[in-house]
Amino acid sequence: MPTRLCNVVVDAADPTRLAKFWVDFLDWQVSHADADEVDVTAPPDDGWRFDLVFVPVADPKTTKNRVHLDVASASPDHQVAQVAHALSLGATRADIGQRNVPWVVLADPEGNEFCVLDPRPEYAMTGAMAAVVVDALDPLRMAEFWSAASGWPVLETTEWTASLRSPDSRGPWLEFIRTEHPHTVKNRVHLDVRPYADDDQWAEVTRLLQLGASKADIGQGSVPWEVMADPEGNEFCVLTPR
Repeated sequence: MPTRLCNVVVDAADPTRLAKFWVDFLDWQVSHADADEVDVTAPPDDGWRFDLVFVPVADPKTTKNRVHLDVASASPDHQVAQVAHALSLGATRADIGQRNVPWVVLADPEGNEFCVLDPRPEYAMTGAMAAVVVDALDPLRMAEFWSAASGWPVLETTEWTASLRSPDSRGPWLEFIRTEHPHTVKNRVHLDVRPYADDDQWAEVTRLLQLGASKADIGQGSVPWEVMADPEGNEFCVLTPR
């Protein structure tokens, strides 16, 4: 049985402050907070099935994130209201070369890019978060790897994109978007996966290595999770079973 997605983890200079922004913006709640992390969770009926986890780091943000969040909207007026709400909480408008697009690119108070999407049928039932989006040199190759890592099928592909969705069609999409820029620095946003309760962490690490992942050293020292990188170098963690 494959691992499953369980967290989206965000590096933060001030995890408490950054978590508060996302809590206030999404109307979610803090479920855990200590010196090592702040966990934010959605209401049970929202559809989001991960924790949004903020962890302290000393390194500043230096480049556009390769992993970002897309926020859903229900109507054009709702999209405008979402943008205004985010800006009132400390977000800023961001220019990543998007030009004339129907979505709005913003950055949270620590500069992490996110998009407030125009209303689209495919995101109508996702809850507040429409998608977790990953830049990819080869979207289909990356989608195939992450399908094996998550157990989510690849549902849609184009020349420029490949998208995964949970088998029960709840919660956000996991989407890979073509880029010409390779991974060069440690990602400030990464995914965590976890084996199921009866599975073996190290067997899953071995399986992911066989699928094209590699082990990664980001200075983690002795920790119970295994830090790895996907086939394009994006860091992710394999947690202990639960």
